[in-house]
Amino acid sequence: MEPRDTGLERDRRARVSDHGGVDERYRGFPDGFFERTDTSPDARFYAAPRLVTHIDQGAVAAVGALYDELGLSGDVLDLCSSWVSHFRVAPARLVALGMNPFELDRNSHAAACVVHDLNRDPQLPFADASYDAATCCVSVDYLVRPIEVFDEVARVLRPDAPFVCTFSNRCFPTKAIRGWLATDDETHLVIVQDYFRRSRGWGDAVAERRTPPNHRGDPLFAVWAERDQSVPDQADTDRHRRANGT
Repeated sequence: MEPRDTGLERDRRARVSDHGGVDERYRGFPDGFFERTDTSPDARFYAAPRLVTHIDQGAVAAVGALYDELGLSGDVLDLCSSWVSHFRVAPARLVALGMNPFELDRNSHAAACVVHDLNRDPQLPFADASYDAATCCVSVDYLVRPIEVFDEVARVLRPDAPFVCTFSNRCFPTKAIRGWLATDDETHLVIVQDYFRRSRGWGDAVAERRTPPNHRGDPLFAVWAERDQSVPDQADTDRHRRANGT
């Protein structure tokens, strides 16, 4: 988990400072789409541990079944993690990145834990091509800078590695973005697919409902894509800088 400061990172700092003026990839989203009712720091909201599952057991089982189906193994990064990561069998090395150290410390699947606020800083503190898979369970609706986060996930994944986002119809409404609260389940699938399409480094995204339509409990939806070859790793970036004398 080594921090890095590559030319690619500095370029992103200069290019991605806000939604309205710098990063054109947010163009087309309605005004206020990424705003939230509660504008206080997320660190304050997540300071109190919540040792609960935010979806019911049927939806939890659907998450674990999908991870098995996709063969998530090896070095895995779990974004917006907590005290449970919903794997049926722990991968060889799971890194849990989340907001509450008490919760993360109790994650029995995690080999390492990182406290990091993706809404304050979407840049991940990991080297390029560090992971064989990444997951984000019931938290993509809280991201206020999702395109930058998806860029970063692509950077830290190895080629052809999947990033799997799962979600239901539950959330903390004051912390979810307004665009999510204003749309339905089917549109949520389209929104997350659009995050993959607008960010760099992904193949075509798959979007599915993972619980049956007549399921009586919490529904479970998933969108995932694999990291393609379009994201330069640190070696490629260094070669580019040398070639351009920077």
